[in-house]
Amino acid sequence: MHIAICGNIGSGKTTLAKMLSRHYGWHAELESVEDNPYLADFYEDMERWSFHLQVFFLNSRFTQVKKIRESWQSTVQDRTIYEDAYIFASNLYKSGFINDRDYGSYLTLFESMMQHVEPPDLLIYLKADIPKLVSQIEKRGRDYENAIRLDYLKNLNEHYKNWIQGYDLGKLLVIDVNNLDFVARREDFAHIVSKIDVELHGLFSTK
Repeated sequence: MHIAICGNIGSGKTTLAKMLSRHYGWHAELESVEDNPYLADFYEDMERWSFHLQVFFLNSRFTQVKKIRESWQSTVQDRTIYEDAYIFASNLYKSGFINDRDYGSYLTLFESMMQHVEPPDLLIYLKADIPKLVSQIEKRGRDYENAIRLDYLKNLNEHYKNWIQGYDLGKLLVIDVNNLDFVARREDFAHIVSKIDVELHGLFSTK
């Protein structure tokens, strides 16, 4: 079983992935953030480091997907390879931070990888508005994230909206987290788990 959690920066993906991993006894495949050599530089100078950052994330995510599919363990994954291309790289290209040549090279690499990628059994999208994202980002206190601009988050949210509306690769569960605090309130986490359980029953019955 492969469940993936997607959503904007600060939506709670990593935290929820860890909590679901403990709840179900599954392996958690988390995003490489602290070990990313480009992230801090990227937020300081997006135009210079966008292409480098996106290639790093793409390679990291492809490695994760291969590991998940080769493993016998059920896994909950923090972010998907699709977001790297359809959300983040696309947004940076449209915003002028990645030029035509680099974006073309990136898409060629992504399309080659897609021949070896299977979608998750269930995709969970954490839907969050800008105030919620900003609050969460401030709460976790990563210094390099202080440079994130509101227009960057807004553009990402718009890309997520368009992508999710057209997602047809498998089962999709959208969870609005604007009024949820699944860390502090046990009932909020239980609410999310109950929604996932409904989807899982259908998935297990087809395995």
